[in-house]
Amino acid sequence: MTHYPQEKIKPYNESEGKAVQVEKMFDNIAPAYDKLNHLLSLDIDKSWRRKAIRLLKPYRPQHIMDVATGTGDFAIQAYRMLQPEELIGTDISEGMMNIGREKVKQMHLDKQISFAKEDCTTLSFPDNRFDAITVAFGIRNFENLDKGLQEMHRVLVPEGHLVILELSEPEWFPMKQLYSIYSKIVIPNLGKLFSKDNSAYTYLPNSIKAFPQGEAMQGILRKAGFREVKFKRLTLGVCTLYFATK
Repeated sequence: MTHYPQEKIKPYNESEGKAVQVEKMFDNIAPAYDKLNHLLSLDIDKSWRRKAIRLLKPYRPQHIMDVATGTGDFAIQAYRMLQPEELIGTDISEGMMNIGREKVKQMHLDKQISFAKEDCTTLSFPDNRFDAITVAFGIRNFENLDKGLQEMHRVLVPEGHLVILELSEPEWFPMKQLYSIYSKIVIPNLGKLFSKDNSAYTYLPNSIKAFPQGEAMQGILRKAGFREVKFKRLTLGVCTLYFATK
């Protein structure tokens, strides 16, 4: 199994496994996460989510899993736009999901959207369980990318769809240079100010930089068994949207 550069990047230390540290990190930053997420993306993340969900609309999926659901923003948007019978948000961080649970309760969506603690590299669901799987801004945090993709492939029904949104590094001038300054100075300093976790928002740009993007990620998805793999760069390459079929 291939090992990718981002799998070696961890938030805190070298001694503990990545999954353990990512869980700890998201539990730490959960209270500030939503505010910081929208602030750091200048709220553009909302339009990225809508674009991703629109790709699923023609297929009308009824059983959806939102992997690395965090505080549930993507799950809530997906439910509103797709109205599936079932939507399960999974994550390794209970701290993040607890905020998501409270959010859906306040919106009276707690009967429609549920949350479950799951490590995507060892999902507890049976084969062919979901019509669609979504992952927004979480796939670069997997301890083992190949294993996570294979597990998602396993629990999708034949002809089911996978939608991934992931932050990426712009490749062209002047966005590449502007993003470099933003990721090295603005993200770590704002993250430190709002979340009080000095490491989390240094880890973020480092993990984005190391993550395979575009054609490289397209190849990795095909290797995991997916077909008809497409990708589109959004906002001059700051985010990449992947769409694949089982």
